[in-house]
Amino acid sequence: MPHLLIAGKLHPAGLATLDAAEGVTYDYVEEVSEASYAPLIGMADALILRTQPLSADMVARAGRLKLVSRHGVGYDAVDLAALNARRIPLCVVGDVNSVSVAEHAMMLILAATKRLIRSDGAVRVSDWGWRNALEVDEVFGRRLLVLGFGRIGRRLAQLANAFGMEVRAYDPFLQERGWPVAAVTPVRSLGEGLAWADVISVNMPRAGRPVLGAAELAQARPGAILVNTARGGIVDEAALAAALKEGRIAAAGIDVFDGEPPPADHPLLAFDQVVLTPHVAGLTRPAAERMAVASVQNVLDFFSGRIDPDLIVNKGF
Repeated sequence: MPHLLIAGKLHPAGLATLDAAEGVTYDYVEEVSEASYAPLIGMADALILRTQPLSADMVARAGRLKLVSRHGVGYDAVDLAALNARRIPLCVVGDVNSVSVAEHAMMLILAATKRLIRSDGAVRVSDWGWRNALEVDEVFGRRLLVLGFGRIGRRLAQLANAFGMEVRAYDPFLQERGWPVAAVTPVRSLGEGLAWADVISVNMPRAGRPVLGAAELAQARPGAILVNTARGGIVDEAALAAALKEGRIAAAGIDVFDGEPPPADHPLLAFDQVVLTPHVAGLTRPAAERMAVASVQNVLDFFSGRIDPDLIVNKGF
């Protein structure tokens, strides 16, 4: 039976699933860094990975490694080419946190629209007259552009529709593959969508460069709100700070950063019309339990020959 390495804190339900599996052994490192699990990688037949990187150097040191199971669905911190060269599958947990992330995105949309941080601050300093500035807005009737129309984007669209928002989506992958039946209307281009939207929600994977940089933010409708619950680096944070300072972007809700945690002098920390959360959109108690169990079960299924092929990222070596 395999020897596992768990890199990153795992919900007790995941550990209980492992403990109930006959003959399986494991090492467990709670710290989230590549250096913390490096001394143990050489003994691992499988790696359960939280948010820390998996570099090509680490893959080279993992002589026994046969599988990497991500505790989540994103894998931008994993050197996929290094795994492919060794023919090591990378699997993800599937649809276990789309509800959590979509709810968080909707919460950030509401909090940014309602100027929650400024409202809270006004009460704490007894500035009751702040409310007469009428900065607080409504989402009803506003236009929402969803960037990335996968499971999370579709759930967010459902929530936004319930609040009376008009929703459109941008997803070039789906436009080539085939747009989902009975889904929201797609926009023909990113620029068209940005010019149309009152609110922009980022729900797409990270690419090689920011999807929303200074040029794209300049195309946004004046006074738009931007929310990112996907990955840091999709939005150029310096460009967003500049757009907020100039008033072109009115408010924002940010759960993910290019460097995490952000430094104390990060420019977005200076704005009280920006709601910031610590990469927590998918980390509700129920979602954490589901992700832990699923990431462990993927390993057990792989070594017993029952792994769901749809959960393997790098098929067809």
